Amino acid sequence: MPKHVDPDARRRHVVDALFRVVVREGLQRTSLRAVADEAQLNIGSLRHYFASQQDLMRFAMQSMLDRVESRLLEHVERIGDLGSRPRPERLRLAAGFLAELLPLDEHRRAEVTVFLDFNTAARTNPAFGDLSRQAAEGTGKLVRRVLTRLDAAGALRSGLDIGIETERLTALLDGLSLRAVLHPEILNPRTCADVLFTHLDDLSLSAGTPGSAH
Repeated sequence: MPKHVDPDARRRHVVDALFRVVVREGLQRTSLRAVADEAQLNIGSLRHYFASQQDLMRFAMQSMLDRVESRLLEHVERIGDLGSRPRPERLRLAAGFLAELLPLDEHRRAEVTVFLDFNTAARTNPAFGDLSRQAAEGTGKLVRRVLTRLDAAGALRSGLDIGIETERLTALLDGLSLRAVLHPEILNPRTCADVLFTHLDDLSLSAGTPGSAH
């Protein structure tokens, strides 16, 4: 009897193999053969998912976006209502949520590496422009949502321009991601997380400020 293959499990297996190869070799130098070898599959099985390197690159980026979105949705459920929580916990939860976009462990480092490689390719290849723009817009919307919720919970200083602060925080996340992937010996995960929390703390009501929650 033919062996039953769970398509979802096979897809996860292929994505994991793909990410490992991209981290080692770079996305533009990642071939179908290399991914097939890493996944210990024949190349015919791999072509069930993509028939060319361009398909492979889009698959890698879409898989990364899907993974991050799924993880963030789970995280949102754990955060709940920020307004009902003490100020330090609000900031900790918000920082933890946004830290899902940073390369703080092996899985997230692989995702950020794919993201950076794909966007480098998208700069000169219009076939990738839609996914690159989707990722950039998605990050901006996510950051704005977090800041808006913190503001509604009374956790931010009054008078802040949420639009400007969204761009500042998005740029900070992008910069931390790039620096941590390119120079992990200079910027380690702990420092990455500390920089993010410190930025949010600077935007928040400081201890002793009228109206702050303790």
